[in-house]
Amino acid sequence: MELERKFLGAGAGLRLGDELVAEGAVIEGYASLFGVPDRGGDVVAAGAYRASLSRMAQRGGRVKMLWQHDPLQPIGVWDEVVEDARGLRVRGRLLDAVARGREAAALVKAGALDGLSIGYRTVASTAEGRGRRLVEIDLWEISLVTFPMLGEARVAAKAAAPEDGWAALAAVLERGRAALVAQGPQEGARHDG
Repeated sequence: MELERKFLGAGAGLRLGDELVAEGAVIEGYASLFGVPDRGGDVVAAGAYRASLSRMAQRGGRVKMLWQHDPLQPIGVWDEVVEDARGLRVRGRLLDAVARGREAAALVKAGALDGLSIGYRTVASTAEGRGRRLVEIDLWEISLVTFPMLGEARVAAKAAAPEDGWAALAAVLERGRAALVAQGPQEGARHDG
């Protein structure tokens, strides 16, 4: 069975948090909403992820965070993936040690990248309207995407300014410069200018 993908767009409230942690920028929101038809007519039923999330937790696994569903481009980690009354709520980190993770954070902040999409396999579904009612889903990954299938899952950018990182780097460099000045000239050191 082939891996399927569902996209969630505007209004679901994925946001890039004000929080920058040692491992990257925090993002959170909804990757899927229950009872909301996507562009293909499919509707995810409440509880559809429960068994998959339970199996993953039992084996100590994590849902992968990918760039545009590309398995060769992980961009971060989902620290929390839970079902609540509204849908599949997620919280994770875009890793700044990964080039594409830094790019994703900048694109989210600028509003150029704002969609979420799930990669999954359908375990159980019923025909409904022009699509399906997805009753049980085997969740594999959640991606940041440009064009989401479900318009209600979008990123709301709210990040610390990129300059904050530069300011921290500048402070470290200034402390290093001050320490060197305090040491005075070193024997054999050359100063041009």
